[in-house]
Amino acid sequence: MMLTDPAQKYRAFPQVDLPNRQWPGNVITCPPRWLSTDLRDGNQALIDPMNAEKKSRFFDLLVQVGVKEIEVGFPSAGATEFDFISSLVKEGRIPDDVMVQVLTQAREDLIATTFESLRGAERAIVHVYNAVSPAWRRIVFGMDRAQVKDIAVHAAKLLRDNAAKQPDTDWHFEYSPETFSTAELDFSLECCEAVMDILQPTPERPLILNLPATVECATPNIYADQIEWMCRHISKRDSVVISLHPHNDRGTGVAAAELGLMAGADRVEGCLFGNGERTGNCDIVTVALNMYTQGINPGLDFSDIDTVIQTVEYCNQLPVHPRHPYAGELVFTAFSGSHQDAIKKGFAAQEARNDLIWDVPYLPIDPKDLGRDYEAVIRVNSQSGKGGVAWVLQQDKGFKLPKRMQADFSRVVQGLADQSSRELNAADIWAAFQDHYRLTGTQAYALIDYHESGAAGDRIFTGKIAYKGGERSISGRGNGLLSSVLAALRDELSVELEIADYSEHAIGAGSNVNAAAYVECRTPDGRTVFGVGTDADVATASVQAVLSAANAVAVRT
Repeated sequence: MMLTDPAQKYRAFPQVDLPNRQWPGNVITCPPRWLSTDLRDGNQALIDPMNAEKKSRFFDLLVQVGVKEIEVGFPSAGATEFDFISSLVKEGRIPDDVMVQVLTQAREDLIATTFESLRGAERAIVHVYNAVSPAWRRIVFGMDRAQVKDIAVHAAKLLRDNAAKQPDTDWHFEYSPETFSTAELDFSLECCEAVMDILQPTPERPLILNLPATVECATPNIYADQIEWMCRHISKRDSVVISLHPHNDRGTGVAAAELGLMAGADRVEGCLFGNGERTGNCDIVTVALNMYTQGINPGLDFSDIDTVIQTVEYCNQLPVHPRHPYAGELVFTAFSGSHQDAIKKGFAAQEARNDLIWDVPYLPIDPKDLGRDYEAVIRVNSQSGKGGVAWVLQQDKGFKLPKRMQADFSRVVQGLADQSSRELNAADIWAAFQDHYRLTGTQAYALIDYHESGAAGDRIFTGKIAYKGGERSISGRGNGLLSSVLAALRDELSVELEIADYSEHAIGAGSNVNAAAYVECRTPDGRTVFGVGTDADVATASVQAVLSAANAVAVRT
């Protein structure tokens, strides 16, 4: 059971002594170097690790979206890993602008195997690590600080010596003081400096220093403090690349990465959609698209995010959550009526403004930038309002209902949603629309043909309609087409209507489109009825709209 006083068992993480910290006032203005560790850190966290076919497919995806540094595996872990990495090199599958990276523990035999897996590569990064935190020194290794630092120094010498045996490869090195986030900063710095002394990085050939939040144990601002502290104290800042590797144990891996970049880091390691051990690695899709929404090109292309999702789900055998930032099936979807209304008005304002600046309520990014369409932006259930219903009709069928007609039809949809207790799709809504406004099925009055004559201000409507199983000819006189139709209904069929509002629009664009016409009518007893009509000819559509309203009176009578 949870403790009433958790302080008996858990200790608060200490603050970092960092006077005059600068990162809170900094702004991210350019993308970092990205390193995908999907094929290594992500792969080792899967229930069923990827086989060669899936790793190959994932590698191709990473290249396609623009990742330039890819950690392709842990070659000393087994034959599957070694053979996959070796095949990438031998088959020439690594693009010239992509650098692969491999990981190894700080052991002589493992490092030798690691270099062998990359034999013949043009360029590569070898990443070595050893844990440095007090818990690991005390519990796992039984070593003191000097002994742990010696592991790092010995590993650095092995990197240097093994690279010298394969001089045709352009070797780059990365060192991680593993468990950095829970280690003493001065000791992490001491280990990094010791490795630098061996590898002698320069501004032209920098060493990557990866500072991982191996287990996220504090708020992301503390991680930012740790990164800024290291950036301030490292002896050759211009000769090292500070890399971030945040995990997500506290659910703030993305925030830690962003604050770490503000604190001076140059590089971010992570996985697509945040896969990884325990609660996962930093989600580089989210970090990249967060930058994109701030006007920064992240250097990664997610223009077809659904294909990215499909490939990742296939390779990982893990679903992307429907509420996952930017990528989830429902993240651009509104069910709430007030949200739907705001989004609908936002799209209308966007179209009217006719500029490129994106400013739509509830949508921080244009779904079309990620290859999504607008059809699923608004979906209808019992929580939806008139704006959502109107949006679905407009997107699916091109109808732009007048405001009061939206309210009239939304009540119909609300009742249907309550009755069915499920989400209503576009087909459900269209069927309800046709039924409610008598566009299909049995109609008291249906237009067969008509003719209009007379002079301006004195028009005569002569029409033939389907009526009570047969045909009926009717005629009426008025000052325009609609008034003459109303006169014909009144004089010939005793249907009295008065038009309170009328509107029309083209459905779609171009020269060969239909028109939609809407009427709001009042009856002598004060009731309001609505009608809608469609036809290639707008005049015919308006006549059909009046007959649709007359059918509403017949239904209510």
